[in-house]
Amino acid sequence: MKRFIILILLVVSFSTTFAQQNAPVEMADTFRSSGKIYVVIATIAIIFIGLAIYLFSIDRRLKKIEKEK
Repeated sequence: MKRFIILILLVVSFSTTFAQQNAPVEMADTFRSSGKIYVVIATIAIIFIGLAIYLFSIDRRLKKIEKEK
């Protein structure tokens, strides 16, 4: 029963993905034509890099605390 429910959810998610392929994305076209898409990509990259650095620093601190105990 659990596999059946998972299968149904996957089929529904794939059908919505395929249904949206033909719709034009006006916002992306506007950003691309004005050159602002690079600002958006740079901002997202900076956020992800910041999160990665933060997580690695937390990991180092936890390892240090675990070694002390």
